[in-house]
Amino acid sequence: MAEDIKDIILQFKNKQPKALYWLHGEEPYYIDQISNAAAEFLLEEHEKDFNQTIVYGKDVDLSVLVGQLKQFPMMADYQVVILKEAQEVKDWEILESYFESPVSTTVFVICHKYKKADSRKKFIKSIQKNGVIFESKKIYENQMDGWIRKYLTSKNFTISVKALTLLIDFLGNDLSKVVNELDKLSIVLAKGTEINETHIEENIGISKDYNPFELTNAIAKRDVLKANKIINYFDQNPKAAHITMLISSLFGFFERLMRAHFLGIKNSSEAQSKLRMNYYAAQDLFAAMRIYNPKKIAANIALLHAYDLKSKGVQRGPGTDADLLRELIFQLTH
Repeated sequence: MAEDIKDIILQFKNKQPKALYWLHGEEPYYIDQISNAAAEFLLEEHEKDFNQTIVYGKDVDLSVLVGQLKQFPMMADYQVVILKEAQEVKDWEILESYFESPVSTTVFVICHKYKKADSRKKFIKSIQKNGVIFESKKIYENQMDGWIRKYLTSKNFTISVKALTLLIDFLGNDLSKVVNELDKLSIVLAKGTEINETHIEENIGISKDYNPFELTNAIAKRDVLKANKIINYFDQNPKAAHITMLISSLFGFFERLMRAHFLGIKNSSEAQSKLRMNYYAAQDLFAAMRIYNPKKIAANIALLHAYDLKSKGVQRGPGTDADLLRELIFQLTH
């Protein structure tokens, strides 16, 4: 049986769980949400000492685990066993017979992060028959603005366009990191606040004017003066951004720009849908398509590869990271 996260957490809150939960997929955030809910809601506090067990895939002895799963709870309706880092487990065959006939008073939650399991495996089919399969899918970049707004609405906050863009560019689509930073803001700001770029700068440490997003944006517009101002800031504030991260960010931009040309994208809406981008990044990308033709983009991608090696010490020559970046920006934009 496949169910969504709300249904599963509601089962835990109502203390009406299934015997097996297989949580897998590329996005670890939802898997953590479900396993945390199992640990929080299925047992009362006084029941947890004897009836809640957490084991890890790297260290677990599966034969011992089978014995644990078959035990009966002590003065509680259930025992809860949570297997974390299940992607490290190799010999699932040892658990096959248990999956075929699980103990009804044991709730076994399996957290298989970062990748999907092979649904053709016999043990997966047994879990599907006797329990719950939940796939935690990665959120694409073009879905992040809506996801963040929805999350903040649930906490009685809103967010400005620039603050939202800063967050997405700096944190990407890693939901755990995004939620961690948003929760920090929800603690220090009053309910009902519209989060702006100043709040981001003061509480998360992302400068509203000098950050990887603004550097990429300057290069996308061939604004060499602005790009060099940002490099000067990074030179004075080395913790703000590392050269390898900046080169990686620029590579991602030009790689996406090349894809846009070859897909024949004709407007920002097509860029948003075909390249899975957020609305504002798609607008900037489409504008950059008029400035950089495919031949120049290919040359810039090769250039970024060469400077990535230089930043790591390969035929680097004299000069600081800032010097390397200034050279790189000149060559990218001319």
